Amino acid sequence: MFGALARKLFGSANDRRVRGYQPKVAAINALEPEMLKLTDEELRARTDLFRSELAGGKSLDDLLVPAFATVREAAKRALGQRHFDVQLIGGMVLHERGIAEMRTGEGKTLVATAPVYLNALTGKGVHVVTVNDYLARRDAEWMGRVYRFLGLTTGIIVHGMDDNERREAYACDVTYATNNELGFDYLRDNMKYDLGQMVQRPHHYAVVDEVDSILIDEARTPLIISGPLDDRSDFYNTIDLYIPKLGKEDYTVDEKQRSVSMTEDGMEKIEGLLRDAGLLKGDNLYDIENVSVVHHVNQALRAHTLFQRDKDYIVRNDEVVIIDEFTGRMMPGRRYSEGLHQALEAKERVKVQPENQTLASITFQNYFRMYEKLAGMTGTANTEAAEFQDIYNLEVIEIPTNLPVQRIDDDDEVYRTAGEKYNAIIELIADCKSRGQPVLVGTTSIEKSELLAELLKQRGFKQKDFSDPDAFRPLYDGDAGKAEDKVFAVLNARHHEQESYIVAQAGVPGAITIATNMAGRGTDIQLGGNADMRISHELTELSEGEARSAAEKAIREEVARLKKTALEAGGLYVLGTERHESRRIDNQLRGRSGRQGDPGHSRFFLSLEDDLMRIFGSDRLDGMLQRLGLKDGEAIIHPWINKALEKAQQKVEARNYDIRKNLLKYDDVMNDQRKVVFEQRVELMQDEDVAETVVEMRHGVIDDLVTKHVPPTAYPEQWDTQGLAEALRQALGLDLPVVDWGHEDGIADEEMRERIQRRADEVMAAKSAQYGPEIMRYVEKSILLQTLDHLWREHLVTLDHLRQVIGLRGYAQRDPLNEYKSEAFQLFETMLASLREAVTAQLMRVEIMTQQPEEPAPLPFMEAHHLDASTGRDDFAELVLAEPDLAVTLAPGEDADSPNRDPNDPSSWGRVGRNEPCPCGSGKKYKHCHGSFE
Repeated sequence: MFGALARKLFGSANDRRVRGYQPKVAAINALEPEMLKLTDEELRARTDLFRSELAGGKSLDDLLVPAFATVREAAKRALGQRHFDVQLIGGMVLHERGIAEMRTGEGKTLVATAPVYLNALTGKGVHVVTVNDYLARRDAEWMGRVYRFLGLTTGIIVHGMDDNERREAYACDVTYATNNELGFDYLRDNMKYDLGQMVQRPHHYAVVDEVDSILIDEARTPLIISGPLDDRSDFYNTIDLYIPKLGKEDYTVDEKQRSVSMTEDGMEKIEGLLRDAGLLKGDNLYDIENVSVVHHVNQALRAHTLFQRDKDYIVRNDEVVIIDEFTGRMMPGRRYSEGLHQALEAKERVKVQPENQTLASITFQNYFRMYEKLAGMTGTANTEAAEFQDIYNLEVIEIPTNLPVQRIDDDDEVYRTAGEKYNAIIELIADCKSRGQPVLVGTTSIEKSELLAELLKQRGFKQKDFSDPDAFRPLYDGDAGKAEDKVFAVLNARHHEQESYIVAQAGVPGAITIATNMAGRGTDIQLGGNADMRISHELTELSEGEARSAAEKAIREEVARLKKTALEAGGLYVLGTERHESRRIDNQLRGRSGRQGDPGHSRFFLSLEDDLMRIFGSDRLDGMLQRLGLKDGEAIIHPWINKALEKAQQKVEARNYDIRKNLLKYDDVMNDQRKVVFEQRVELMQDEDVAETVVEMRHGVIDDLVTKHVPPTAYPEQWDTQGLAEALRQALGLDLPVVDWGHEDGIADEEMRERIQRRADEVMAAKSAQYGPEIMRYVEKSILLQTLDHLWREHLVTLDHLRQVIGLRGYAQRDPLNEYKSEAFQLFETMLASLREAVTAQLMRVEIMTQQPEEPAPLPFMEAHHLDASTGRDDFAELVLAEPDLAVTLAPGEDADSPNRDPNDPSSWGRVGRNEPCPCGSGKKYKHCHGSFE
């Protein structure tokens, strides 16, 4: 009670924060008359002035007021748009590392120009992050006019660009890009072997548009660069045949946790089926030899029970394409990991693509936390304010609207059955159509949107066909009474390409638009339609001239007339067909109505058969409603229902946040190691000479071997000199009289160590003298980088496997996270030790041959470690370097199949496949014997 009273008297913390920006807004407004008097050249010259003041010691905060005033004037001249006061406040929030929550239609795209310009003055580069390529292109061209007017360069990063184009774009003052492209470029840069090939600069400042979609919704999905493994597509198809033979009693599905598990009867049934088919090794499904079979069965079961076609994915062009659950967008190129995508392909009888091995990965959470300065903007962030604060240290500030919101938000209507709900929805759509009021209908999946479309067709409505060339003419002429005008448009992942046009025309009087989730669409719904969009579509064949000017004028006059009609009809009516798990998604849909002070209306229709209601216990409520005598077609409407639903959504949001937070704790462990490895790579590439590092590695390996076989506290008769001699042959290729040294009087372990180091150094010095110091330094750096990459990739796979099983430690009353940290640290130390041994072993055996290949050699990381599935050979045994006239091979000699191999002379072995028996005759595979890198 006292808190509410205090808020009435003093305002909320958000209100006080917003009021704190007013003095700066007033100062910017005071400069406007001065800016008006400047010529275009004088306005542009202010950029150089600001940069010189920065160089003279001023801070960006000192320049905020004059810089914002300059940008406002530039936007007026370049775009014909003037920043509102609230847009200036939003820009200040972005400059101060905050999240500006601004309603849909308040001009977030323009808001970003002021802080982006101010921070770009440093010359370190500013990234503006969007959710798709269309928005990146549109905003870079649109807002780029302002930056170019002020003398800044603007770049854009989209799919399909080569490295040179990307490097030029990143070098610009302002770079527009999607979150995916930025993340993948970072990973690709850290797989390069030359600093000159890298495209990104250090991460200075980023403004993330639709920040909730990128940093919350996609935070659980890591970006992964992968390479193909062995093709097991037949096995996926085979396993898939047995899943439909299971009954519902054979497994249990937990929809809340999105998990499925076999019952005991189900395990016995699938075990019997697989045993009869000869797919099991032994009799027990859970024998260690059948681990892979169990994995495939579990993934196939998940594909059949948890993933629905046209909701979680669609099949297009013989491919399974994932659908973003929050935006309804297709995500081509994204694939589920751990064989799940292959299981879906087998289920849908499309071509099963090979599984991939992770080469590099990072989550968006960890990528965006690398920026020195991060900010974001969206229409809906307040419900996730705690997560933004905890994970990214970003404060959410709600920016007031430029004009008061006039939208009317009705209480939800709850029906007993889905049929009753859809009948009520169609009646309301028909009513709006008869009055000429545009309607936006929000659905949660493609399946639901197409179901509603079918019901509308049964009521005499006609669906707009966007494959028809005439589809891009005006959707409606505003005469709502015409029967032939009863058409509607459907926007979902199937019509991804026409998305912006469908959204832009959804405000025409009488328009009916059915859409999956409206997050991040990036195009405003303007009452009367979008004149610019219509001009671009309808006047493509008209060149500049009087005819085009007249046509443009006619379109703008028609749009103005249609807007007046739509306003008189009550503005845009937003109709939600069910509640989403997240309040934020519902708010995004609702926020499409009532932009810039326009009137509007919103209402959600629910039934007890909806997913949210069903999962969170609607059975008891259904029984109660029947006892109370609720008739067919009647709905419950009460504010208490809204509050109850909101609490249910809050519980789901809290659970999802806990999942993301827990995943981040595990990923932070890998991220710390990733930073170390990537920083080490950059340092190695920067070093002209890594000889000192290589020597330290070699001496470290020798120290370890001597300490192991000749302990400093042991007596000479306890030394294992025979074992040390063998270890030196395997690890360094040195055949030294260590046994004889051990019999010398007075010799100590330290002297033994010095002799071995001296002999090893002499071998490397001889190689350097033979091939030349320059070539040898090049070879050392190449082998060091390639070996590091190989071991890091293996380490990633090991960590992934560890993460999958570490939860079982909880049964032993141990904290899985602490166990994971401890194990991961030990594995990392083991990887570093393996790096020393592998690099030393390769350099001690390396021979360099000068040759001229027929074709230029590929980049080293493309060829460094490639397993040939048909032969089992690993090209790690031959490292092809970037120089076209150099090739490095380990122990050159006869071919692998040569009969002239001497088991005691590794120089005669030639190229040995990693999985071949070791030529020394030990019976082990080469990779576990003389070819060991562990």
